[in-house]
Amino acid sequence: MDKFAKRKYILAAIFLAVAVVFILKLFSLQVLESSYKQYATRNVLRRVINYPARGLIYDRNGKLLVYNKAAYDLLVTPRELTTFDTTGLCSILKIDKSELIDGINKAKKYSRYKPSVIVKQISPEVYAVLQEKLFKYPGFFAQSRTLREYPQKIAAHMLGYVGEVDKAAIEKDPYYAQGDYIGITGLERTYEKELRGTKGVNFFMVDVHNRIKGAYREGKSDTISVLGKNLISTIDADLQLYAEQLMQNKRGAVVAIEPQTGEILCYYSGPAYDPNLLVGRERSANYQILLGDTLKPLTNRAISAAYSPGSTFKTLNALIALEEGTINEQTSVSCHGTVSSPIRCTHSHESPISLKSAIRESCNPYFWNTFRSIISKYPTAEQGYNKWQSHIKSFGLGETLGNEFYGQSTGNIPNSSYYDRYFGQKRWNALTIRSLSIGQGEIIITPLQMANMVTVIANRGYYIEPHLIRSVADKDGTVNQLQFERKNATVSADHYETVIEGMQQVIDFTNTRYTAHVDGISICGKTGTIQNAHGSDHSAFIAFAPKDDPKIAIAVFIEFGVWGARHAAPVASLIIEKYLTGTITANNRKLTEQRMLDANLLNPIQPK
Repeated sequence: MDKFAKRKYILAAIFLAVAVVFILKLFSLQVLESSYKQYATRNVLRRVINYPARGLIYDRNGKLLVYNKAAYDLLVTPRELTTFDTTGLCSILKIDKSELIDGINKAKKYSRYKPSVIVKQISPEVYAVLQEKLFKYPGFFAQSRTLREYPQKIAAHMLGYVGEVDKAAIEKDPYYAQGDYIGITGLERTYEKELRGTKGVNFFMVDVHNRIKGAYREGKSDTISVLGKNLISTIDADLQLYAEQLMQNKRGAVVAIEPQTGEILCYYSGPAYDPNLLVGRERSANYQILLGDTLKPLTNRAISAAYSPGSTFKTLNALIALEEGTINEQTSVSCHGTVSSPIRCTHSHESPISLKSAIRESCNPYFWNTFRSIISKYPTAEQGYNKWQSHIKSFGLGETLGNEFYGQSTGNIPNSSYYDRYFGQKRWNALTIRSLSIGQGEIIITPLQMANMVTVIANRGYYIEPHLIRSVADKDGTVNQLQFERKNATVSADHYETVIEGMQQVIDFTNTRYTAHVDGISICGKTGTIQNAHGSDHSAFIAFAPKDDPKIAIAVFIEFGVWGARHAAPVASLIIEKYLTGTITANNRKLTEQRMLDANLLNPIQPK
């Protein structure tokens, strides 16, 4: 009995302890915990996301390229809905009744307990009216957002745009939730994590009339949002605007780089569009219009267009031959007889011709023989081609350049295996692939790569990874300067001067003088006319200036521009002059400027 009695007391103590725990817990929930008392009075807890403003983007001189403007989203929590005046709410929001009903139905399917956005990006003017009437519509509430604004309406492809996050992005990054915005293209995408900041959350008590009664737990559960970081870009806004004006009514691209730093001064793809079109409630409709435009304004030609470089590429073949020792400054080639076949000269000039003059006159036979000398130096065509290709790639061709350019193409510098498959092993040689000698055939490069190529020439053998952002500024004002890799070409520095002098002669002693020469500025350039079976030939031009202390290197490609000196060269030289001097002053240059501003190449001349 003693043992039984002891067990009885132990069990009783256990039950008593459990009862005390339950009583204390009930007391805490019903008396001490104020939130339950608040729910008991039919108040409702609302969770509101505090979206931070995205970081601003500035040009290299501190001019604002992108800022934020206020907007609001209307959300609904389906379980809190009661009968309401749909016509009245639609009238305030200026939307169709079907749009509102459809939004509510989608919200119900998503969750009856979680809020869903049903009307996005409401303007401050509409919201001013809405907030006074919102108490009439239980279950609905608004939260503030910010939208992007582009004061100068330039650099659309560089800046990119912001859109609503999709399911794939939500699954990839738990930071995002349905209804959030994310950078879709351009810098908005590349620097999304820096620009977006960090969301905060505010908890509010709301009464049965949908009115906020105060912060939940005096704000102790709230988290603070963190503003996005600001970006300082490398772009010169004034130069960018000028380039866009010159390229109006033209298809193509302009990329200008500061050679010593790799900073991109101007980055244009045309036709362009007003970046404000892809902001706000009209974004979807405007996007469809742009998407359906036959001129393809959404295509970023600066990094994705597939262009042959044409005669601009002859500069590289000359440099590689000098490095390989298959030619020198005095090497001459005749434009007559068997050596001029199978690629004949399209210009009338002295013959035989040496390297500098061949660059000046863009002599096809000279560069065909130069290319052949490189390939023929080695025991097999494959070995010679592989050596040539490795030199070409060291100039940044055939690969992506940097990490900032979402959607960039690598272009095409074919591997020898491509020709093995196409012609058969050991069944091809320099003659078979001779078009490469003059920048045609299978070679494809982008305008960005073309600009980087001339940057290497300007620097006499190296480039800094081209980039659009100079630094990132933290919320406390700390500016973090970004660092970019230096890469060396495989052509030695002592081989560049001969080619550069030939490029200077292009500007000073050929017909290009009338479209690209600028008094007081030593410009070195090379034209390119690219054959086009679908209309007028394309116009290309590469250049840098000044010759001995380069401040700007540029590539211009204009579709259906007829020939290099006609449109691409004057556009490039005007941009160079504007950047180095700040203005266009001489009468003949003013006339050239007006001719480029007036030129409309959107309706190409068809071949006969």
